[in-house]
Amino acid sequence: MKIFAVLLPMRDEEKSNVYRPQHLDYLAKLREEGKILANGRFTDGAGGLVIYRADSYDTVKAYVENDPYVVHGARTYHIHEWEMVTGRGPLQN
Repeated sequence: MKIFAVLLPMRDEEKSNVYRPQHLDYLAKLREEGKILANGRFTDGAGGLVIYRADSYDTVKAYVENDPYVVHGARTYHIHEWEMVTGRGPLQN
């Protein structure tokens, strides 16, 4: 498995407020399925970050493009494959 960092920059704050419950429910489902390692908002209001675990970029892109925030134009996104380093070194596959 690979690790992907997905930035979700704010596009429309009003839409973000409207679709937040759906977005959080969607992420909770993916987290329960083991597809998300972590997620959270930026405290400055700039958007948020989701750390996905997946086999490919295309898989993560499909997850992101089904996120209610993205579907409804509340957020844009940037996907980056990421080599996560912990106190013990890079996270192993």
